[in-house]
Amino acid sequence: MKKKVIFLFGIFLPVLGLDLITKKWALDTLGDGIRMEIFFGYIPLTLVFNRGAAFGISLGNDPRWFFISITMLALILLLTLLKQSETEDLLRIVSVSLILSGALGNLYDRVRWDMGVVDFIGPIDIGFMLWPIFNVADMAISCGAVLLAISFWLEDRRISYQEP
Repeated sequence: MKKKVIFLFGIFLPVLGLDLITKKWALDTLGDGIRMEIFFGYIPLTLVFNRGAAFGISLGNDPRWFFISITMLALILLLTLLKQSETEDLLRIVSVSLILSGALGNLYDRVRWDMGVVDFIGPIDIGFMLWPIFNVADMAISCGAVLLAISFWLEDRRISYQEP
């Protein structure tokens, strides 16, 4: 259990901290319609407030409390998953830690005001579309979800090979 907690906080705290710091920077720097570009103009920085779901999917005029409730439920499920995971399953622990930190970062925005989640990275032109504007928390959730899916897949393969 101690190893899980060390990995959890070793990922959780830096990612959550980076998310909160970069959102504050975006609010302070990119307000009033200011737009910046980094990486030779490939990544624009544009401040927006996302009241909806991922990719700006809208769920009505004021989905704030819906998302707060769903996030709270997800946090409980993720903590349960973390508790039930094997101490040696570092991939699962890392993936859950990333998702937890991202979920809490975006939850913080939803709880503190009704403007929505602070997003500021993008939109990024990927050739055939503009990738929607996102933040550090969104990256953590996305990477964590992919790693969690891989963890489940590996667990399923391991179980399948053990059956007679």
